Amino acid sequence: MAGSTYAIGDVQGCYDALLRLLEKIRFDPAADRLWFVGDLVNRGPQSLEVLRLVRGLGDRAVCVLGNHDLHLIARWQNRHRHRNACDTLSPILEADDGDELCHWLRRRPLLHHDPKLDWLMLHAGLPPQWDISTAMRLAGEVEQVLRGDGFTAFLDHMYGDQPTRWDERLAGWERLRFAVNCFTRLRFCSRSGHIDLRHKGAPGEDQNDLLPWYALPDRRSADQRIVFGHWSTLGLYRSHNVHAIDTGCLWGGALTALRLENAHPTQIDCPATRSPGAAE
Repeated sequence: MAGSTYAIGDVQGCYDALLRLLEKIRFDPAADRLWFVGDLVNRGPQSLEVLRLVRGLGDRAVCVLGNHDLHLIARWQNRHRHRNACDTLSPILEADDGDELCHWLRRRPLLHHDPKLDWLMLHAGLPPQWDISTAMRLAGEVEQVLRGDGFTAFLDHMYGDQPTRWDERLAGWERLRFAVNCFTRLRFCSRSGHIDLRHKGAPGEDQNDLLPWYALPDRRSADQRIVFGHWSTLGLYRSHNVHAIDTGCLWGGALTALRLENAHPTQIDCPATRSPGAAE
């Protein structure tokens, strides 16, 4: 019997919840595959255990990078810079296999596309100007830098909200930063095609002329089915040819697995690890 492919929402160090979800879907590592939409780590209590589990699955698991995963890589390289009081990354940084896990993590993709399943996975979103081939090309540019020997230089320039609109003429750190911000942080865009990284609430909460990235009428990726996470205040969402599956496990919501063969979700309830707040 053919196995199933499950996309799993933001785990963020909630290891026990992940084990319960895998038990509920009866995950068979000999036949099934798991797709993780990013943010394996941080804010939750057991990020080290989550990393070890996912890495140990080998080619049975695919994980794209989220903003918290990139933040871990930056903290790993410079432990005193970009420190956040809400971080729960110390067990990874202090573990005997911490370096090995972080080297593995920085070699994960920003985007995963399976034409046979007809699904594309990323953590956050795509700007309206990108079609799928452009998104794949930009993901490849960032991945080449992150996987290379000089990746620490990129980490020094990764943080920041500029530029806000795609232009093929963008170059250097600005080009890479824009791409990373879309893949790992994007929620809203203006009607004029500028990305907005400030607003984190649910759609319709006083965003003026802003729309969810997937709802822009001229979005060039609209023909591709996309599964993504990152947006816990959006919750489980299905429309505009996208499936959002960050259902706020960390905040006491649920952890979701979406079976990609039939787009059927399975969820488990989660105890609150953090008080409700901004998801980033």
